[in-house]
Amino acid sequence: MAHSVEFLLDEACDQYIRQQWATLGDAGLPSAADNGSATNRPHITAMAAARISPDIDAALGTVAMRLPIRVTLGDVVVFGHGARRVLARLIVPSAELLSVHASIVRVGAALTADNHGQESLFAHTRPGSWTPHLTVARRIGLDKIGRALETLDSVHPADTATITGVRRWDGDAKVEHVISGRSC
Repeated sequence: MAHSVEFLLDEACDQYIRQQWATLGDAGLPSAADNGSATNRPHITAMAAARISPDIDAALGTVAMRLPIRVTLGDVVVFGHGARRVLARLIVPSAELLSVHASIVRVGAALTADNHGQESLFAHTRPGSWTPHLTVARRIGLDKIGRALETLDSVHPADTATITGVRRWDGDAKVEHVISGRSC
């Protein structure tokens, strides 16, 4: 199972994204709320790998001291290929966000070794390939994308959010390890 390091958001943005999830669900469409895990919450994945050592937590504490970071929410984007896609809200990448992301990847790359000692960092989370976003729906059929976009238009859009913390997700144990930033 995949492991990740994720940015966590202020309460207002968290509620806004959850409202988008609920609006899609109420319309009978797939949404990120379909994942009933107690740890499922809106987040921006900063780094993902087949495995991330818990040894990264101390370094993430240092990175988290650079928080909070104010970010701008962009439009809805469609990711993927094939019959099912992902809908997400883009995060406009500021220089500050890109710098913090690069710091996470720099300290984390060495701590993502697989069982054979090979780095297992997923390429789409490397600096230069990373697209910061908040997932709204997964596995949405091509025939439902138009209706989903219209449905999302009914939720008054938020323009900004604040990244307030970082968590390491252990996909094998299904456990989150939250590392908070400075107070807002």
